[in-house]
Amino acid sequence: MVRPTLVRSVALAAALATAFAVSGCRKEEKSDAGEQVRPVKTVTLTAGDLTRTIRYSGSVRARVETALGFRVPGKIVERRVDIGARVTTGQALARLDPTDLELALKTAEANVAAARSRVKVAEDSRARARALNTKGFVADASFDRAQLESDQAVAALEAAVSARDQAANQMGYADLLADAEGIVTDVRADVGQVVAAGTPVAVLARDGEKEVAIAVPEQDVVHFVRDQAVEVSFWADSRLRLEGRVREIAGSADPASRTYAIRVTLPADASVRLGMTATVEARVPVAAGSVVVPLAALAGTGASPRVWLLDTATATVTPRDVVLGPVTPGGIRILDGLKPGDRVVVAGVQFLTPGRKVALAAETSGAAAPAASPVR
Repeated sequence: MVRPTLVRSVALAAALATAFAVSGCRKEEKSDAGEQVRPVKTVTLTAGDLTRTIRYSGSVRARVETALGFRVPGKIVERRVDIGARVTTGQALARLDPTDLELALKTAEANVAAARSRVKVAEDSRARARALNTKGFVADASFDRAQLESDQAVAALEAAVSARDQAANQMGYADLLADAEGIVTDVRADVGQVVAAGTPVAVLARDGEKEVAIAVPEQDVVHFVRDQAVEVSFWADSRLRLEGRVREIAGSADPASRTYAIRVTLPADASVRLGMTATVEARVPVAAGSVVVPLAALAGTGASPRVWLLDTATATVTPRDVVLGPVTPGGIRILDGLKPGDRVVVAGVQFLTPGRKVALAAETSGAAAPAASPVR
């Protein structure tokens, strides 16, 4: 005999199971109904710019910068200029101790006096030999020897005179003179230092044409050519913009930075000062990827990015694998996979599956549309 309590428990369990099943079916039906149409935002792609702007910072430099040094060795006893000093042609910048140079000059002058005396003695001997040879008292060989000694004495005098003149010039080299008007941009030696001939003591930036020196990496140096027009702006004055021209491109990269040195000539402008920070801008062609899509349109993994294309006839979406290019202010360039006129989803991509129907929100036109917030 079955107990009434057991019968009631079984009936209650069956009723609860039926209720849960019905409730689950209803929830599933609602879920299915919600996944059939998902609202999204789209953008129609257009051809992007065929050029891009590259910018590199540099500094204003004089076209001619000369490292000045003494032409003779010695000890510096006086330095007359500091960094930033404006100098004129012939102005003394530094001076060496002239003691040794004065002694060398005195020695050279004494050698000249001795050489003149030897010339006088040799000429007198030649004259006597000629007179005796004419009378037959001296052989021709003796006269020829006297002539040779006279010629040697004259040559020795000429050498002594040249040495004296060189010593006199070296006395003048004790003063380091500016060879042009300009500004001293660097001082590399000071009082008390012993320098060799040619050791740089001061760097002179000559007045005249100014340039901007920039360093360009190897992937962009191909975009610069001689006499190319570029735009130059200055950090100190944002309103000042000048048109410069590329004057010089280094033939090889710097071994440390692997960049190429480029010089851009500037037009004359009193507002431009040496050492100012400048930015050089150049428009260069885009190698590939004229189509730009917003970053929000990208889906998939980093190794296999894709976007979702909209079929306007059926209001369904399909995935499309793409090849990414460089990032731009409006999004990212697509090297392969899309073309102008394609319509891609830019909001709601995380909810899409192939062939799924979508509801269209207001379309944003243009290739660089701003990314919309994800649909909740």
